[in-house]
Amino acid sequence: MSTKQEHLRKPDWLKIKLNTNDNYTDLKKMMRENNLNTVCEEAKCPNIHECWGTRRTATFMILGAVCTRACRFCAVKTGLPNELDWDEPERVAKSVQLMNLKHAVITAVARDDLKDGGAAVFAETIRAIKRANPFTTIEVLPSDMGGVYENLEMLMDAKPDILNHNIETVRRLTPRVRARAKYDRSLELLKRSKELQPEIPTKSSLMIGLGETKEEIIEVMDDLRAHDVDIMTIGQYLQPSKKHLKVLKYYSPAEFNELREIAMTKGFSHCEAGPLVRSSYHADEQVNAAAKERQRLGEEQNAVSNS
Repeated sequence: MSTKQEHLRKPDWLKIKLNTNDNYTDLKKMMRENNLNTVCEEAKCPNIHECWGTRRTATFMILGAVCTRACRFCAVKTGLPNELDWDEPERVAKSVQLMNLKHAVITAVARDDLKDGGAAVFAETIRAIKRANPFTTIEVLPSDMGGVYENLEMLMDAKPDILNHNIETVRRLTPRVRARAKYDRSLELLKRSKELQPEIPTKSSLMIGLGETKEEIIEVMDDLRAHDVDIMTIGQYLQPSKKHLKVLKYYSPAEFNELREIAMTKGFSHCEAGPLVRSSYHADEQVNAAAKERQRLGEEQNAVSNS
């Protein structure tokens, strides 16, 4: 009898409709002409055809295409990165302008080789987008930058509209799933982000299907809320290649709906949950939901003050 673990068969609800229309091909051409990387391509995101082909949105990946970490769930290349490209922030800003984006998501590979973890390039990218596109909201998705909070302060001083940092998995599985990352360090980064800029919403993402329990998923929700995180996304882990961690469970749409309902009872202003949900999936809708929730809370506080 074979001791090898069998691969689970992918369920029907994970079948993806490809959409290679003019929007898709135009965006792909623009990215190549401007020498830009996207996490959509590098991480083999299942939503790339919807986002590029229908919604005309993309998540830019700065600081190169080579990561200094080798997380066992991620398809991004790992190794020794190239030198910093200080022209990259202006190229990203130009592309955001050409795409006429209302909301831009900026992520990056982990750059543990840099003293500032890439914070200076992040900050300059935010400022460049604001100069060229003053009405575009900006979401950033940095690594933990080694837990050096001066780096986080440098990034937050540029005033992104949303700070997103992914917890990725439950506490028990973190050492196995995330290279060099620590569960509590991620929580601390999210907490400090809110302390530095209380008006900026924070967000985090959880992928499931790696062997976690429902109780552990709920524990992550409680931990995020205890650190004042506003927005949560929950999606199905998909194995990028045979060398990556195997999928141990495919959650059904009904199970995702239940998790979303639980998350909302915990006090998140918005929760996106579904088999194909990724951290930046429908990010434009999430920033709008967060803004409405802030407005509602402000109105409630004013009403209490005036009563």
